[in-house]
Amino acid sequence: MVLVACSGGADSLALAAAALFVSRRMGFRCGFVTIDHGLQDGSGERAADLADWALDRGFAPVQVRTVRVGGGGGPEAAAREARYSALSAAAVELGAAMVLLGHTRDDQAETVLLALARGSGPRGLAGMPERRVRNGVLFVRPLLDVGRAETRAACGAEGLPVWEDPHNVDSAFARSRLRPLVAALGDGVVGNLARTARLVGADSAYLDGLAAEALARALDERGGLAVGEVERMPGPIRTRVLHAWALRLGAPGTDLSHRHVDALDALVVRWHGQGAVALPGGLFVSRAGPDLRGVGGAG
Repeated sequence: MVLVACSGGADSLALAAAALFVSRRMGFRCGFVTIDHGLQDGSGERAADLADWALDRGFAPVQVRTVRVGGGGGPEAAAREARYSALSAAAVELGAAMVLLGHTRDDQAETVLLALARGSGPRGLAGMPERRVRNGVLFVRPLLDVGRAETRAACGAEGLPVWEDPHNVDSAFARSRLRPLVAALGDGVVGNLARTARLVGADSAYLDGLAAEALARALDERGGLAVGEVERMPGPIRTRVLHAWALRLGAPGTDLSHRHVDALDALVVRWHGQGAVALPGGLFVSRAGPDLRGVGGAG
């Protein structure tokens, strides 16, 4: 069974209709889940109406998941984390092989521009991957090469009940503020930015693979990092190793930034007796003789 995540917007509705069409011809079940973030008046009623539509179309099973959105990392990040947690729980509960997400080429372009604005490195410029395992669940984005105009046209042709999310034009959200800029940059910018994400993503994935091998070589039997081994690594590999090691210690990925990795890197290549580096999640990393050691948090 595949599970389609649907907000009621054109992108995810077009994806849902396409997934149901394919599933019937290929003989597998297609489930449907919508998330009620509780951030707008009437959101519960809209979610229930969308679930009724899905049941009428023949999706099975159909679920509405209600979440509480915290305040950490800003409203967009907090809503995203709550949404992914709920989708992961639904997939595990229902035994879904994967969750399909309706992000389009336009979403990818906006993600790359936001990463540029925030000074992100290659991982941010790579945008959203087509496939990603999160919380033990496979998430797939089949529409990353499809434009937003095409999903709207598909919904119009099929008579699908598109809901226009007011957050999409709310200037309180960074992505909404960015959309006029994307439009002003011209017709070719969306495709160019999406292509940049693909190219950077391929390079980044290759370097991540090399870094995973390097991390395995640098780990000692107690989970520390051998400074001498890490120090010999090229910079792009070394910083990836330190990032991956921090995640391994238990630092939450949403809060782990380049500043934390830079501080860890200083313990390796700019060592002058400095104290421990504080990482998100209550972790501290210090240089102890020939090794880096993590304490606190989950370490």
